[in-house]
Order: sequence, then structure tokens, then C-alpha cells
Amino acid sequence: MLIELSAFLVSIAIILVLSKKSLTAALFSGALLLGFFVLQPEAVFSQLVFTLTEPSIALLALAVAIIPLIGGVMEETGQMDSLVKNLRIGKKPFLAFAPALLGMLPMPGGALMSAPLIKKAGGKISPRLKSAINVWFRHVLLFVYPLSPALIGAVKIANLELYSVIPFLFPFFVFSILLGWFFLLRKAGGKIEYTEKFNLKFLLLPLAIILAAPVIDFLIRVFFKPVFSETATVLAVSISLVLALLAGKGSFKMLGRVFIEMKPWNFSLIIFGMFFFLHVFKASSLPEIIALLPLNAAMLLVVFGFFLGFATGRVTVPVSIIFPIFMAQNSLNAVPFLAFGVMYFSTFLGYVVSPVHPCVSISLQYFKAEFNSYGRTLLLPVLIGLSVSFALLLFAG
Repeated sequence: MLIELSAFLVSIAIILVLSKKSLTAALFSGALLLGFFVLQPEAVFSQLVFTLTEPSIALLALAVAIIPLIGGVMEETGQMDSLVKNLRIGKKPFLAFAPALLGMLPMPGGALMSAPLIKKAGGKISPRLKSAINVWFRHVLLFVYPLSPALIGAVKIANLELYSVIPFLFPFFVFSILLGWFFLLRKAGGKIEYTEKFNLKFLLLPLAIILAAPVIDFLIRVFFKPVFSETATVLAVSISLVLALLAGKGSFKMLGRVFIEMKPWNFSLIIFGMFFFLHVFKASSLPEIIALLPLNAAMLLVVFGFFLGFATGRVTVPVSIIFPIFMAQNSLNAVPFLAFGVMYFSTFLGYVVSPVHPCVSISLQYFKAEFNSYGRTLLLPVLIGLSVSFALLLFAG
């Protein structure tokens, strides 16, 4: 028992340390280290083969690889720029919606895309506030956007159905917007001055491309009920990618440049790494051992969720670690919706204030703000969010 628990703690430490450089390397290294301590070598190899060849995981990895290509093509062809330029919705809604919209499609350094928009629209508000607005609202759609790689992976790990989870995450989404609106946007007065004429086509066309994927995904799942639900996601994002290419008059050469720039294989490898770690964990005796430990749900889901989100600057790492522990502790095959929402929200709160979160560091650099002042800006909304998480678990009994 002591050896297994020690190996598990060391594997988590390895993941935390290496994730600052490479999340893929961190997850695979943690899984291998854990496996060689708690399983026979052939069993570790068997779990690796199973992870790489299981159809639903492979389809999920493919879908997650296609999603950033959509964003890359739309950025390369100017469609995202056209969309944002024609958002005539008022200053405060623009400051919230513009980074959220760009955050729908995961892109390396994506915060740098929305930062100029925040700078232009934000006017005289402080650099720390601009940084906080850029990071906070860029990530609020993580709760409800069904093609968010973080949400897709978390739902899969929790053994839940994507479109069944979203209604339970919607209140967290609304609450996050309210917190951001009150603490970050309240002082952002005035109007945005536009120098170009409004063009409805340039607003609706890129917006339709972005929304096409989740709509098609949902319709395929409902009406065709594929054996592997991830098939619907692959088809949906593929169609959205084709639409982006056609609308932007993109070429295969341009798609090749986007492919190299976006490095979509990194997104796929993260998915495989997550499930390799999960499968090794489940194949060991750790679920039975951890089930005997007196771990408090609030401590595990809220405190550990926040801490791991803060320590890693990721959502996928906390999910990969905490959900298997929670299911083992409570002898569950799937994570309950409330527990999922609370942990996901707590991780989000740690994630948006993490100094190792790339969007945070990029925003601070762009707006020339200090991390300490940025942290003070988000201190109250984060504390309120964590308090609500505790209260929800306490109320649920």
C-alpha cells in the first residue's frame, strides 16, 4: 500500500514539474513511472496499446487536432478580424465577448490575438484590469462550448455525456460572467469609435463557421446516434474546417502553413497522455487503496482542484488526477454532475490566476502589468467563487 501511494504521489509530482515545459511529456512520463511501480511491464505496455488503439479515444484525439486548424485558417484568411471589426455591441459587451469569441478556437498564444482588441476598446482602464479582462473572459466559454478540448477531455475522463453536462455547467458560466462583469467591467465606461463601415456579411459568415461545428455535432448525435459519439465531433469539425477554407478562399498550401504553425499533433498527444495515465491508474490497486482514505470531497474537488489549476496552468492535468481519485474513493463509474461542475469551476479559478498559464504571462507582458497587481485584481472574484463551490458541496450534503 505504501509503495503504491508513494508511486502515485511521485507520478503526480512529475506531471506537475514537467507540465510547465510539455504537458504531453508530463502525462506520459507520469503514467509510465506509475505503471512500472504498480504494474508488471507487460501490463503497462498493454495499457499503452489499448489507449492508442481504442476507437473512441483515437476519434477524440483526431477531433481535438482539427479544432485549432479551424482557428488558424480563419485567422490566416482574415475572417476572425472581420468578425471582430463588425461586432457593434457596446463597449462592455465587446470587452467580454471579443476575447470569449476568440477563445472558442484554441490557438497557441491566442491571448495575444484578443489583447490588441482589449487595448483598443479598453481605453484608459489600467493595464492590470485589461490583463484580467483578457484572461477571464477568454476562458469563460470553457464551461459551455462543446468543442472546447478541455471540456471534451474532462467529460470523457469523468465518463459522462457531453451534452448532458453542459446544462449543469451553465450556472457556473453565468456566475463567472457576473463576477467578471462586476469586478472587471464595471469601471469600463465610454463608447468604441469605429472607423470602418458595418458589414453584415463579414459578421455572419465567420460566426456561422464557428457555430456550425457544435450544431452539426449535436444534430448527428441526436438523429444518427453513431456507435462512437466522437465520430459526430470529427465530422462536425471537419465540415467547419472545409467551410472556413471555402469562405476564406484558402489553399492547400496555406492549410499546410497553418498545420505547421498550429502543431495540432500536440493536442492529440495530450488526449492520449490523459487516458494512458487514467488506464494505468485503473489497472492498478490504487482505486481500492484510495477508496479507503478519509479524503473530504470539498478538499479534493475545491482545494486540490484550485491548487492543481494554479500549479499547472492547465485544466487537463487536474481533471486527469482528481476525477479518477474521486470515482475510486466513492466507488463510482462516473462523476456526479454537481461534483463535476464544482471541480471544473474550482480548477478554472486556479487556472485564470496561474503565473504558468501562458495566457496570463502573455497578457501581462503585452499590457506591461505586474503579476502581483493582476492577482490582487482577481483576488475577490476568485475567493467568492471558491466560497460558492464550498457552499454548493455543503448544501448538497
